[in-house]
Amino acid sequence: MGTAAVDTSRKLGVVAGGGALPSLVINEARKQGREVFVLALEHFVDLDLIPDGVDYDIVPLGAAAKLIGSLRKAGVQDVVMAGRVKRPGLRELKPDFKALAILTKASIRGLGDDGLLSAVRKEIEAEGFRLIGVPDVMPDILAGQGLLAGAQPDEQAMHDIRRGVAVLNAISQVDVGQAVTVQQGIVLAIEAVEGTDAMIARAGELRREGIGGVLVKLVKEQQDRSLDLPTIGLETVQKVAEAGLRGIAVSAGSCQIIDTDAVYSAVKQHNLFLIGIDPASMVAP
Repeated sequence: MGTAAVDTSRKLGVVAGGGALPSLVINEARKQGREVFVLALEHFVDLDLIPDGVDYDIVPLGAAAKLIGSLRKAGVQDVVMAGRVKRPGLRELKPDFKALAILTKASIRGLGDDGLLSAVRKEIEAEGFRLIGVPDVMPDILAGQGLLAGAQPDEQAMHDIRRGVAVLNAISQVDVGQAVTVQQGIVLAIEAVEGTDAMIARAGELRREGIGGVLVKLVKEQQDRSLDLPTIGLETVQKVAEAGLRGIAVSAGSCQIIDTDAVYSAVKQHNLFLIGIDPASMVAP
């Protein structure tokens, strides 16, 4: 996946969710000389991770009008969305009038995350902002091709990876999830609304006797790559080890790895493997 040419003179608004990724994006943008404003999503972001000296505002997830107003008041030109956000139900979301309009356009009851995110993109751009992806700020966050850490996966592991790719390709068009766990050719769990970490834990409960399985995490075919790229981090590696899996396969060039050095070290420590693959080249078993 290529990244857009980014003008670092343009003020960046970071819509920040949970986890460490927002602070990494903020720090990298500041190193590039960019002026940064943070829109912290209430109940998701850890305010302690926002660096000193960075202006921010706190908004509820459903307050779309306030979100747009805060970005405009701060003089933001480019917008990047970073961090985990658990998709709430309508009652939890408490959408304002503008958010309801976005949900209506997305036909939220009939569409998955991709449909909703597409509507969000259109609304942000209609308000005059340019939406960019995390890799536009941090190109090195994307996984490379080939073995990234640990031992080379054996024949059974590669068979499970190919099986996982086939499964994710099959469900990609119905916008279900980005990840699957496979052991000895058997699909243990497919990611749905619970998220990758919970899915890995479920796979651990369902694992069979014998040689362990793999986690496969790929970008979906129709996915908006500025908004919701698959991401792994240190917690992912720890969950994989706890579940008795043997390794992780991610889509090269389109999966984000948070804190690469720590992830690679943890992969080796737990005797796992981490490999970047080209899904198109993986022939189904």
